[in-house]
Amino acid sequence: FGVGIVLLICFGLLILIDCIILFAIKKPISVSRSMTQILSLGDENIIILELENKIPLTINLLIIDELPAQFQKRDFKIETSLKGFEEKKISYDLKPMQRGEYNFGYCNILISTALKLVLRRYPAALPETVPVYPSIIQMKKFQLYTFQKLAKHYGIKKLRRIGHSYEFEQIKDYVRGDDVRSINWKATGRRGGIMVNHFQEEKSQQVYCLIDKSRNMLMPFGGLSLLDYAINSSLVISNVALQKGDKAGLLTFSNKIGSAIKAESSAKQLRKILEALYNQKERETESDYNLLFYSIKKMITSRSLLFLYINFESHYALERVLPILRILNKQHLLVVVFFENDEISDFTQKETGISIDKIFTKTIADEFIMDKLKIRQELMNLGIQCILTKPADLTINTLNKYLELKARGMI
Repeated sequence: FGVGIVLLICFGLLILIDCIILFAIKKPISVSRSMTQILSLGDENIIILELENKIPLTINLLIIDELPAQFQKRDFKIETSLKGFEEKKISYDLKPMQRGEYNFGYCNILISTALKLVLRRYPAALPETVPVYPSIIQMKKFQLYTFQKLAKHYGIKKLRRIGHSYEFEQIKDYVRGDDVRSINWKATGRRGGIMVNHFQEEKSQQVYCLIDKSRNMLMPFGGLSLLDYAINSSLVISNVALQKGDKAGLLTFSNKIGSAIKAESSAKQLRKILEALYNQKERETESDYNLLFYSIKKMITSRSLLFLYINFESHYALERVLPILRILNKQHLLVVVFFENDEISDFTQKETGISIDKIFTKTIADEFIMDKLKIRQELMNLGIQCILTKPADLTINTLNKYLELKARGMI
């Protein structure tokens, strides 16, 4: 019993020492949360916690950061340790899948010493609200790739400029593959070698992104709806168009017109488009394409490049809007962008075995994929530019189409 009393007293002293170490200093640790002022939709955003130990001893930390409710993470925690007066930065990634305001709470820290007999809860990093905008990260990344001399990203390359609808740039030596119709015979006679005229892209052309906000765009893929994919792509196209000297505009619609921004090339245009895209919401209605046609006729008075983001789930859906699309294509250069269901595509690649149900389901899935291909072929037969793409590849495929049309002098 005497030994037990001694051990109990020693244990109590150790607890007392642990308490003194942890609670002697009012603020034993300094914590701050660092992030960008705007988070990017659908991208990995880095959040940095800056820690500083103000105790001359090594302490153990269990960090529980109160993440926004949209992430639905209730088990988020980070374990680390700090030596005496040590400073450390800890980072983690968050991938928001919805636009809007995200409220961060307190950063709760449980502090313990090497004895680990007492835990001190220390709430730090005051709550803050951060908006999630369409992907700024993608916009900057594709801008960099587009204007690199040798782009390393797949699908993006410098296209040889074809045609004569460009502003004259300079006269150069003939290189195999150049258009023979561009040969400058006077310069060839003077130099004794074949010389060709080179042209630069025409600028100040109008590029509009038309986004369907109807229920067809509510389908989610990889956590993002088709509307959000279209919004991210529109921001990238608008930024690249402005960087290339073109005018960028935006029009969103469903059963009524949403945002309508006339194409301009001013310094504030990208910000206006970004704010408009941030505030877009899906509508559980059918789109009115007659309203779209009259809005375009009133708003866009000169020939422009129109990227129409839509989702056709059947050939019947195409037939309903095809007359409007044909008229728009006569007045403008129309590019119809619609989506491939990659989940169905992945399903058709799996082995069905001998199950009748699986064979039947795979046959229906194959017919669904074939309908999409028929829609694309019909649009191409009518002279309408179109892009059938997986949602994840939307931005790169749309950007390639824009660069291709610019290189071919079609706008």
